[in-house]
Amino acid sequence: MSRPVRLWVFLVGAVLVAALYAWACFDLPSFGGDHHPYGDRAVRTALAQHTANAVSSVNFDQRAFDTLGEQTILFAAVLGTVVLLRQVRGERRTDPTPAPVADRVRWFGVLMLPVALVVGFYVVAHGPLSPGGGFQGGIVLATALHLLYIAADYRALERIRPVGLYEVGDAVGEAAYVVTGLAAVLAGSAFLANVVPHGTFNTLSSGGTVAVLNIAVGMEVACGIIVLLARFLDQAVEIEETAEETGAR
Repeated sequence: MSRPVRLWVFLVGAVLVAALYAWACFDLPSFGGDHHPYGDRAVRTALAQHTANAVSSVNFDQRAFDTLGEQTILFAAVLGTVVLLRQVRGERRTDPTPAPVADRVRWFGVLMLPVALVVGFYVVAHGPLSPGGGFQGGIVLATALHLLYIAADYRALERIRPVGLYEVGDAVGEAAYVVTGLAAVLAGSAFLANVVPHGTFNTLSSGGTVAVLNIAVGMEVACGIIVLLARFLDQAVEIEETAEETGAR
């Protein structure tokens, strides 16, 4: 296909998409109205399932299958990064050179590391109750560990970050989400249906499968981001091309 033909195909497709988008926008209800059918139903369902945080109810109950897709996208991205950034022939590992760290930065990192970890665990655990949840708390936990890299050096980070263990945690978090959905099928309901007892409203055990799926996502996100950063940092800090490989190029 020649370049002019490809351009015409793109323009025709773009015009059709723009027309359909404009048609859909003109058919939207007025902005700022007091009638929100989806929001009202989502809140009503969240309260019926004893989930104080309506957003978590939407993510892990009413639209749990969509969240599985989002989690799987991150899992696939981490897996692809592990494959692409693995050490290959012509590369070797070198001992990273410690960089000088200012005392203020060192003390700040050391003091904030445990605080950030506690906040991360809190956000994950209280996902069904308050703003936040597995995705947000997982990011906090993953980045908290890397305060040690900022405050100390790369070797200190490696001592508390066995990458193989976190790779297993990433896979376990993804599998736990799927297994929870299959358990609902075995219980005679739909995939990812909320079949677990809902518990007492506004407690850590409330929400049924919302709490279970929230923890699974928190584990997968935290471990996945740690593995992701580990591969990029390895390439930047430890892995370099050998002289023979550089000369061959």
